[in-house]
Order: sequence, then C-alpha cells, then structure tokens
Amino acid sequence: MADSYMEQRLKALYSAINTAKPAGATVLRNAILPARIPAGGLIIVRDGTPGEPEVLMSPPLYYYEHEAEVEIIVDRPGKVREAVFDTLKQAVGGAIAADRTLGGLCDYVLGQSPAPVLLPIDGGEGLKAATIPVVLMYGSPDPLL
Repeated sequence: MADSYMEQRLKALYSAINTAKPAGATVLRNAILPARIPAGGLIIVRDGTPGEPEVLMSPPLYYYEHEAEVEIIVDRPGKVREAVFDTLKQAVGGAIAADRTLGGLCDYVLGQSPAPVLLPIDGGEGLKAATIPVVLMYGSPDPLL
C-alpha cells in the first residue's frame, strides 16, 4: 500500500533535511531524545499536527496547513555550542529554501523562527535547543488517504 498524502510529505521533509544536514549531525524522525547528543548536533523531525483542513466540495479537497516540528539540539561547550546550533538552524532553513514544494508534493513550505532555550543537565553546561515550526501547505482528496 502506498503512503498517505500526509506521510509522503513528512517523509519528503525528513529527506530534504537529512540531505542538507551538516557533517557530524544526526537526523531522526519522531524519536525520543537520546542519552547522548552527537557532536555535530541532533535534528528531530516530528509529525506535528495537520490542523483542521479547509474543505472544498467539488471535487472534494481537504486543504491543510500542516504544522510539522523540527527540533534542533546541541550539547557542546560555550561558543562551539552557538556555532553548531547556528549551523543546524541554517541547514534546516537551506533545506526548506532549496525546494519549497518538496518535489511538487506541497503548494508551499514555510519555516518559522525558532525560540532557542537552554536546558540544564547535570555535570554539563546544558543543551541548547529549539523547535522550528514548518508549515506544509497541501491538498488531499480524503483526510485518511
């Protein structure tokens, strides 16, 4: 069975980000935060929520502004942490800007500004993390297909 419309778009987003990732970074999908963050940082693509679609009736079309989430997490000391974080953020932005239709699967893809936070950890300087909302705009003939 083929992937649903939603799954096709989420896989395409994951693929675009995985292709654009910097050396040493790891990209996962819908993963639990691992105990160790790679030196090059971690990117987790999460499904997010499709929200309520706009429904067009003839022919039936469910139009979504699906808000996926892309988390970036860095566990490095001081200035290195800031540089790696910025590199990951730019890689995500570059992946989106390189193809705003994800190969024609979306009408448009829009990344939004992240709000970075520092997360304390025992015995370390803490993690720097942010969630980047990524809006996938697309239509589907059925909300379950």
